[in-house]
Order: sequence, then C-alpha cells, then structure tokens
Amino acid sequence: MPTYDYKCNNCQKVFEMFHRINENPQIHCPFCGSNARKMLSLHSGLIFKGSGFYITDYKRSNSTSESKNENK
Repeated sequence: MPTYDYKCNNCQKVFEMFHRINENPQIHCPFCGSNARKMLSLHSGLIFKGSGFYITDYKRSNSTSESKNENK
C-alpha cells in the first residue's frame, strides 16, 4: 500500500498514513483529531546506486580485451 503525507488543518503537523490508491478516506489528525488534507508528496520509489543490479549492466573494462583475444 502507498504512503500518503497529510497535514492537519488545525495544528499544522505533518504525518503519514497508509491506504489503498482507490480509497478516499476522511483522515483525522492523530495529534489533535481535526481534519487533515493530503499533501503532494515528491518521494521517489527506489534508487539503485552502484553496479551489479542487472545482468545487462555495463561490463568491466577488462572484458573488451578478452573479446579482442578471441578474435585473433
């Protein structure tokens, strides 16, 4: 389930809630109980850094010298 950020209309505190995408629940602030509004969230899902995540990643520089030796 996705995480949504909400901001309280009364105390202005920000909090997260989990619910389905197709739900449109009436969210109440866990701190003061007032209604809250959904905020626009700019979270990114996953970020892979480095190499080795996929078989099709770039090959190492020494692999080109191996292929040259095979062609001789």
